[in-house]
Amino acid sequence: MKINIVCRKFIKPSRPTPEKLRTYKISCVDEINPTINIGLLYYPSTDNIGNLNNLEKSLEEILPQFYPLAGRYIKENHSVDCSDQGVEYIQAQVDRELLEIIGSGVEPVELNDLLPVEVGAADEASDPIMSVQINKFKCGGVAIGIAISHRIVDASSFGTLLSAWTKASRGDNSEPIIPNFDSPLYFPGENLGKLDLGMIRTRDPTIVTKRILFDKKAIANLRARVSHLYENSYRPPSRVLVVSSFLSEALMRCDHTKLGKPRDFLITQAVNIRERTVPPLSKYSCGNLVLLGMVERSSEETKSLDFERMVPLLGNAARKAVSDCVKILSNCQDGHKMLVDAFVGAADKSRDDNLNSIWFTDWSKFGFYDNDFGFGKPIWTSVANNPFKNLIIMLNTKENDGIEAWVHLHEKDMFYFEQDEEIKKLE
Repeated sequence: MKINIVCRKFIKPSRPTPEKLRTYKISCVDEINPTINIGLLYYPSTDNIGNLNNLEKSLEEILPQFYPLAGRYIKENHSVDCSDQGVEYIQAQVDRELLEIIGSGVEPVELNDLLPVEVGAADEASDPIMSVQINKFKCGGVAIGIAISHRIVDASSFGTLLSAWTKASRGDNSEPIIPNFDSPLYFPGENLGKLDLGMIRTRDPTIVTKRILFDKKAIANLRARVSHLYENSYRPPSRVLVVSSFLSEALMRCDHTKLGKPRDFLITQAVNIRERTVPPLSKYSCGNLVLLGMVERSSEETKSLDFERMVPLLGNAARKAVSDCVKILSNCQDGHKMLVDAFVGAADKSRDDNLNSIWFTDWSKFGFYDNDFGFGKPIWTSVANNPFKNLIIMLNTKENDGIEAWVHLHEKDMFYFEQDEEIKKLE
C-alpha cells in the first residue's frame, strides 16, 4: 500500500484561546499514562464525500472547546502550552481500493500508514497533540486516521471529540456537546515520571497485532458455555466479558505451552469512571478517567482456571471497580490509591518475568460507528499496530452485536497464540 502525501497544514481554533487558559496543567493520572491514542474511520464513496473542506472548517469550530488539543505538551512542566499552534492536518492519496483493506484485507501494521504519525511519537514539544490524516482511495472512499496524545485524553474523550466534530460538520446544533478539562482540579499533577510500559517513538517490529472477530454467533456460543451460571439473572454476561475471559484463558494456555509451566498472572480491565463517581463526573469530561479492575492469581491457581471460572472472576472484578468509583472523589487518598497507585503497581508487576500480565481496554461503547461527517456513517472502524505488549483493545462491530479484539503480543508469543486450536476456530 503506497501513500502519497498531497498536503500538510495546521488547523487552528476559530477563536484564540483566552490568556487564562494558555497553560493547561495535566492531572497526576494523565502523567502516568502511555503516549498516544489512535483510531481509523472508513467511509465508502458517496455523492456527498467529494467535498472534504467542511472537515477542516468544522474542526476549526470545535477546537476552542477542545483547546488543549491545538497546543503542545511541555514534558518538563507536565503541562500543555495552549497557544493555538494547531492540529496537524494531512491529506493523502492511497493506491488501493477501500474494500481491499476492510477487515482482514491487510495486516494490522499496514494500517499504521494511514495514520498521521507513528503511534509512539508524542511528548516532545514539537509533537502536535492531535494529528489527522485524510486518506483518499482510488474508489473515492476515505479513511480518516486520528492520533491524539494519551497524555491529554483517553478513549472516552476521543469519542467525545469525534461526536462533537461530526455534529459540527453536519451542522447539527441539537444536544450540544460541551467538553470540560477539569480532571486536574480533582487529581492535581504531581510531576510524576511516565511509566515504563516498553513503548518507543518508532514502530517496534517485535510487537505484532492480530485482529480477531467475534461475530454474533461466536458471542452466542461463548454465552451458551456459561448460561448455567446466569440462570437467575435478567442479563447474560456482556460481550466484552465473555471475549475477555476467552482470550485470557487462551493467552494463559499459550504461555504455559511456551514455558512448559504456568506463571503467576495479572489481568487488568480499564473501567470508565465518568457518571459513576459521587458527585458524578460528566460523560464529556476529558482526560484520563479510568480505574483498573484487576485479577491476580498464582501459578498454582492458574492450573484450575478455565473459561467457566474466568467469566465470574473477571465479572466480579469489573463490578467491584464500578462500585469503587463512588469512593474516588469522596476521599482523595482512596482516589489516589485506586487511580494512580494501582496503575503504577500493575505496570511494575508487568515487568516481572515470573508474571504474565494482560491489559484489556474496551472501546466498544464510545459510538465510533455513529460518526457521520455528512457523508454517512463509517463502514468500519479500527485501530492499528500498537507497540504495547499484551494489550487487547476491544472494538464494536458495525452491527453492534459482536466484538473485534485487537491483540498485541511479542512476536514469539504470537507464534503460540496463532497455533492455539481455540483461536484457529475463529479464523
